[in-house]
Amino acid sequence: MEEQIRQAAEWIRQSKHVTVFTGAGISVESGIPPFRGTDGLWSRYDPNCLDIGYFKSHPLKAWEVIKEIFYDFFGKAVPNDAHKQVAELEKMGYVKAVITQNIDSLHQEAGSTNVYEFHGTSRTLSCTGCKKLYPARKIPMESLPPRCPACSGVLKPDFVFFGEAIPQQVNFMSFYEAQVADLFLVIGTTGEVMPACMVPVHAKENGAKIIEINTELSSFTNSITDIFLQGKASEMMNRLLFHVKASDKADK
Repeated sequence: MEEQIRQAAEWIRQSKHVTVFTGAGISVESGIPPFRGTDGLWSRYDPNCLDIGYFKSHPLKAWEVIKEIFYDFFGKAVPNDAHKQVAELEKMGYVKAVITQNIDSLHQEAGSTNVYEFHGTSRTLSCTGCKKLYPARKIPMESLPPRCPACSGVLKPDFVFFGEAIPQQVNFMSFYEAQVADLFLVIGTTGEVMPACMVPVHAKENGAKIIEINTELSSFTNSITDIFLQGKASEMMNRLLFHVKASDKADK
């Protein structure tokens, strides 16, 4: 494992354009469970609450679950070392962009500046009536569903519901990154969610090397991954950054 980490660190140092691609696994250590799997959120909640058709026809019932998951629970999460080390690699000039399937904004809180949120964000709410945009933290949620202060329309979180398309600009930029990156650092994703899972595949098809960090094998591991670092995201990122910094120092 140590030799693999050294090799991965050297690849990062030699690359001209590193793009990081993250999934739910990077946020597990921040207290946010994944949606899928034995302990996933969908084992406790009905995923229909995030279906856009259900939301439109049953906004109160949908919002009761949305508030509990994304604002009462997720709102307490803070970035862990994996988020922080991704941001540090950006500050060092290696990471050029982060593509995340997560809606928790922990990459931005950790200091990453060029983040493409493939599935949107829970930070803002949009009015289903007049389309005005509001920071979620400024909207009272004692009475559900929350209403637009301007027109009293129902507010909707700005993340992608089942049945909705990926935001066009984010989708374009994510696949653009897959064309220009020479290295993709994939962290904490099963590689099963479409169309997000096609981004690293597209990067591989365009010649990028793939470094994967996951606690378990993913659909990427035996198909596109060049170096697989099995372990917790924070531990692997701490060890990876240690070697990057050590090599940088030795070269000076």
